[in-house]
Amino acid sequence: MKSTWGKTKESIRSPFWVLVAPYGWLLLFFLIPFLIVLKISFSDLKMGLPPYGPLMEWAEEGVLTIKLNFTNYAFIGEDTLYLLSYLDSLFIAVTGTVGCLLIGYPIAYGIAKAAPPRRTILLMMVILPFWTSFLLRVYAWIGILSPHGLLNTMLLKIGIISHPLTLLDTTFATILGIIYCYLPFMILPLYASLEKIDYALVEAAYDLGAKPFQAFLRVIWPLSLSGVVGGSMLVLIPAVGEFVIPELLGGSQTLMIGKVLWNEFFTNRDWPVASALAILMLIFLVIPLTIFQRFQERQGRFLDAE
Repeated sequence: MKSTWGKTKESIRSPFWVLVAPYGWLLLFFLIPFLIVLKISFSDLKMGLPPYGPLMEWAEEGVLTIKLNFTNYAFIGEDTLYLLSYLDSLFIAVTGTVGCLLIGYPIAYGIAKAAPPRRTILLMMVILPFWTSFLLRVYAWIGILSPHGLLNTMLLKIGIISHPLTLLDTTFATILGIIYCYLPFMILPLYASLEKIDYALVEAAYDLGAKPFQAFLRVIWPLSLSGVVGGSMLVLIPAVGEFVIPELLGGSQTLMIGKVLWNEFFTNRDWPVASALAILMLIFLVIPLTIFQRFQERQGRFLDAE
């Protein structure tokens, strides 16, 4: 019995069974859907259900023919609407990421420097918004930014403005919504990296004559770069393809690739072009992921060398 139990435990702990779950998850929920979308992107537009034609057809002679329609990708390259939507998405996502970094870094630093009992409470306050529906949190900003909303009403009563400001249905509202919704994704990686810093190094910098800002630039900032890069990737990548925030807060003035994809899929019902857009967006997002992975590898080698 003991030998059998020991063999069972060894088989469970073997690398094969450890890797089955994550690789199976990726295969089922990433690779297979990706291949389906890739297949649709090379299809012809058809009227009916589904609204695209097959890639493979059997001829009368029993010959299998494969049709790859590259006109969907050519159409995206010729129409400036898609290029502008990509550029607008990148601009809004980068601006929102920088805003999250500027706001999140001091918050994460304050949490890392707080006493352990207070640190738990502060972290809970950061995570608390996740307990509320994402959609409800975005809807709340409509009541704040609308012409007769909370912010305009308060500014009118104080006398700062004489007429309501146009805040809703603007790029500013979209960036504000992204900063608000994705700020915890920036704070948590920053806190994880700042909490590991040995602050005796900062005190040593002060003893050597460094001013607080110099100590931050030469000690704290380099040691927290892994959290900066990780938090930036967690905000930038989903923000590029965001749909709910620009749809509710940006209106028709904000052109992001997520809204264009929605219109192509459900309004124009042009699934081949929409799938080609999704594939190009995925390729576009692989670039920062590759940069982040290489950065993590370099950081790991640096720490191993020390």
